[in-house]
Amino acid sequence: MHSLLLRLATTPTPLPTPTLRDGISEDQVTPGLLGFVMTAFFVVATALLIVDMVRRIRRVRYRAQVEEERMAAATAADVEAADAQDGLDDGPRPAAPESNGNGPQRPGE
Repeated sequence: MHSLLLRLATTPTPLPTPTLRDGISEDQVTPGLLGFVMTAFFVVATALLIVDMVRRIRRVRYRAQVEEERMAAATAADVEAADAQDGLDDGPRPAAPESNGNGPQRPGE
C-alpha cells in the first residue's frame, strides 16, 4: 500500500494542452482591451462613489452633533433664564418641609 501511494505521488500526470475548438479564436473568449477598460472604469467609479458616500455620511453626522449641542445649550439657557425670572418674580421661596414630612406651618394653624 505504501509503495502504491509513493508511486502515485511521484508519477507526473499528463496535462492536456489547452487548445480552442475549431472556428474559435482567442479574441472571442477573452475580454480584450475593451473589457479591461470597462472593468477599470467601473472600479474607479465605485471607489469614487464610496468616498463621496462616506463624506456625505460624515457631514450628516457632524451636522446632527452640532444641532444636538445647540439644542442642549439653548435648553440650558432657557432653564437658567426661567430660574432667574422665578427668583425675581416670586420673591422669597417657600420654606422646605419639616423633617417629619409636614409642610411649613401657616399662621393660624
